[in-house]
Formats: sequence, C-alpha cells, structure tokens
Amino acid sequence: MTLDQFTRGDEQIARRYEYEDGSVLAVDFGTASTDAAADVADGTVIVVDGDDQYEFELPDGAADAHTFIRNGVLTVELEGNQ
Repeated sequence: MTLDQFTRGDEQIARRYEYEDGSVLAVDFGTASTDAAADVADGTVIVVDGDDQYEFELPDGAADAHTFIRNGVLTVELEGNQ
C-alpha cells in the first residue's frame, strides 16, 4: 500500500516535506495512539498500534529511512533525494 492509499482509507492526515538533503513523511494517528511502535523492513514502514497493524511502502529510491512516533505522529526521515 502506498502512503496515499493508506491515508485515504483510514482518514489519517499525512504530509511530505522536501528538504535539500532528504525528505520527511509525517502521519498523524491521533492522540489515542500513544503506545504505537514503528519499524522499516524491506522498503515498507510497519506500524503496530495495540491490536492494529498498518503497512505502507516507502517511495522508490528510499535507501536510508529512520522512523519514530511521538504524540501519535509517525515521522519517517528519508536521506538523499527521493
């Protein structure tokens, strides 16, 4: 699933920010997602929130990605030009 497909179906708010040295994806899961955890495996971001699991593909060419969740907002930092 792509980020656009993921946010459209579940009504999450997502933004992509482009910077000179990389980009950042931010997805708001809401304040109820305080115990959520995220990881990246084989170009896919996996978010586990209680009994729910969400997955979406990173953009093509995303080689180095870092994820973290704070206050219900998933942040994916991508290095380089995506």
